[in-house]
Amino acid sequence: MTLPAPGSARAWLMAARPATLPAAIAPVAVGTACAHAAGGLRVGPAVAAALGALLLQIASNLANDVFDFEKGADREGRLGPPRAVQSGLLSPGAVRAGLVVTLAAALLIGIYLTAQAGWPIVALGLSAMIAAVAYTGGPYPLGYHGHGDFLVLLFFGFVAVCGTAFVQLGSLPALAVIASIPVGALATAILVVNNLRDRAGDAVAGKRTLAVRLGARGARLEYAALLAVAYAVPIACAVWRGEPILIAPLVTAPWAVRLAGAIRRRDGAALNPCLPATARLLLAHSLVWAAAIAIVR
Repeated sequence: MTLPAPGSARAWLMAARPATLPAAIAPVAVGTACAHAAGGLRVGPAVAAALGALLLQIASNLANDVFDFEKGADREGRLGPPRAVQSGLLSPGAVRAGLVVTLAAALLIGIYLTAQAGWPIVALGLSAMIAAVAYTGGPYPLGYHGHGDFLVLLFFGFVAVCGTAFVQLGSLPALAVIASIPVGALATAILVVNNLRDRAGDAVAGKRTLAVRLGARGARLEYAALLAVAYAVPIACAVWRGEPILIAPLVTAPWAVRLAGAIRRRDGAALNPCLPATARLLLAHSLVWAAAIAIVR
């Protein structure tokens, strides 16, 4: 691929990793649908939640770019797409400054949401900001110790979906808790693809991701299990609520089956197309899931 000019807007866009941003939008869509189902949809907090989620995702990507480079996880010959700092397109100092600006913007969104929904948002927002940096930064980078999968499941599932519903309702419906599970599972599956591809280089750099710990077979089984959960929960929810429309996400199941097959057969750089494809599956599944939840209000 042709790299952008150093310091250019395209270099910053590359550092923001647009292909990962569906992971920020998907839980907001589902959380807003849960708020609508409970009779409390509010456009202002919903839009603010989406902006905050996007900013936190970009902050996490910037943190990963600079901290993975400084820790040696991103080096010449990496299997994934080139990174901005590793490629010399942005300096570590510039990306750190961009990280601070992005977190500051997310904090402003958080202040507005706190005014709308109260102090519980402070705890959610600050924990999400800390997690965005602590995944690869700080004295105990969580992603380097095998905790990344749990963090993604927690923050892109439960925290994002339930937080979005809460800022609109002022309370937390049980449906939001259940609806968050497929979103978190598919968001985690994106990380599994990334870590499966990079496991050899990560092991050399001392990055003990779950894929490094489980090995290739274990990571592939984890991916398949996460996809299975994403489709089992809507079925269970349809039975629980007595609403057949809630199985609507199954329309995306053939796509998931094809992806699981590709993950089983491929390795290394051949997995690169599977990462954005899994992100698109997350978005498609979540939009259908959100529409079904909204319909059964």
